[in-house]
Amino acid sequence: MPDAAGIRDEQSPRRRLETTTVFEGHIWDVVSESFTLTDDGEAITREFIRHPGAVAVLVLDDQDRVLLLRQYRHPVRMALWEIPAGLLDEEGEDFVDAAARELAEEADLTASQWHVLIDLFLSPGSSSEALRVYLARGVGAVAAADLHTRTHEEAEISLAWVDLDAAVTAVLEGRIHSPSAAAAILALKVSRERDFIDLRPATAPWPEHPSQHASWSHGAVIED
Repeated sequence: MPDAAGIRDEQSPRRRLETTTVFEGHIWDVVSESFTLTDDGEAITREFIRHPGAVAVLVLDDQDRVLLLRQYRHPVRMALWEIPAGLLDEEGEDFVDAAARELAEEADLTASQWHVLIDLFLSPGSSSEALRVYLARGVGAVAAADLHTRTHEEAEISLAWVDLDAAVTAVLEGRIHSPSAAAAILALKVSRERDFIDLRPATAPWPEHPSQHASWSHGAVIED
C-alpha cells in the first residue's frame, strides 16, 4: 500500500478502438467509446458526456465570509446555493480570465488575488468535466458601465455573504448540495487552518483539463 505521499491520481489512458458521437449538443456531446483495459483485452463500451471543462470561484472577504449565490437548476428542479462558475467554452481563453469573467457576470465583483483552491472531476463515471475552483480575495465592485445583464436562470440569481464556519456547517448538515460549493468550502476551511500554505498559484498547471488532451477534441473520432 502506498503511503500518504504516494496517493495521487494519474493519467491512465487505455487503448481506444472507436469514438462515436451519439448526440451533438450546443455545449457538450454524448459520445460512445469502445476501449480495452489491456492490449489483448475484450472491448468495453461506455457512453459519457464530453465536456469542455469549467471554472468556479470561491470568494473570501476581509470578514472571513464566503460568497454564495442561489440559482435554479432545472435537471434537479431545485434552487441551489452555489459559487460563481461557468463553462470553458471560449477557445483559447485563459482559465483565470474565465474565472474572473464569471465572477463579474454572476456576482458583479472583481478580485485582485487569485489562487487555485481545488481541482475536481465532478462526475467521472458519466462525464469528462474537469473543474478548477479558484480562491479569490481582494474583492471590489465591477464598474457600473461594465455590469453584465443576466438572463434566463441567471436573472434570478441572489447573493449572500456567509461566515465560512457557518457555510461549513451548512455543507455538513446537508443544506448545500452543489459539489463545487461543498468541496470548495471544505477545502477553504482546511486551507485557512493551515494559514493558506497549500494554495497553488493561479497559473498552476492543469493537465487534467480537456484542452491538454488533443484526443478529447469536439467531435473527434479517434483510434489509439
